Amino acid sequence: MNDWNPYLTDTPDQPKLDKIVTDDGIVLKTGDRVRLQPLGRADVFDIALAGKTATIQSIEQDYENRVHVAVTVDDDPGSDLGASGKPGHRFFFAIDEVQPLVPSREGA
Repeated sequence: MNDWNPYLTDTPDQPKLDKIVTDDGIVLKTGDRVRLQPLGRADVFDIALAGKTATIQSIEQDYENRVHVAVTVDDDPGSDLGASGKPGHRFFFAIDEVQPLVPSREGA
């Protein structure tokens, strides 16, 4: 495993996506600002991050073909660490758990 990097997510069999269109026709892309709305209460982060604003750092597809957005929280003093892909400052959410702050529609 030459050049193995645990933070590398853009691999040939798991590419990052440029954008994703939600069921409502809203386009999400890297750099968009969103409001976090976790659907579950699986852990303390779901409660602590609910309602926070965040910036999409990447859109990724897992090995089960589910799409997730990786975000950094806007008021996190370590958000620069999340932007560089370090753990602890980058959070993953399903598409239906983020609300665009300035929605754009497909084809608009």
